[in-house]
Amino acid sequence: MNETTTDKRELRLELTLNAPREKLWRCWTEMPLLDQWFCPKPWRAEFSELDLRVGGANRCVMKGPGGESHESNGVYLEIIPGRKLVFTDAYEQDWAPVQEPFFTGIIEFADAGAGKTRYTAIARHWTADACRRHAEMGFHDGWTAAARQLESLAATLENAA
Repeated sequence: MNETTTDKRELRLELTLNAPREKLWRCWTEMPLLDQWFCPKPWRAEFSELDLRVGGANRCVMKGPGGESHESNGVYLEIIPGRKLVFTDAYEQDWAPVQEPFFTGIIEFADAGAGKTRYTAIARHWTADACRRHAEMGFHDGWTAAARQLESLAATLENAA
């Protein structure tokens, strides 16, 4: 695969968040915390499953202010505690393929000094058309808003003992 093809199928968000990666990791991996920030407000997320292991399922319904809802399910492909999460909607639980996969998400956390984290969120799509649709749905604005909500929630967490 050449770089041009990859670029046509990948959306990327890179931010420096004012929170240590350990707290951001908690917000990504603890269901009660994930529910609080995952969707840009006024939308909200309701996770019903978060099995944090390779092959483990995550299940979420995102609900809009006008009664809209969007189901988002998938499995984890790679987990490096405190550093990286990779998940996809290409499979359901037990590696059952879905009819129309949309993307694979890659979330990376790197220390950025002084309690800050370099946060990278990548959405790799199966097709260039899916990538274009995700961009048109507001990927950058929506994922940035959610990341800022993540940052705010992480700031409220106590330090680990």
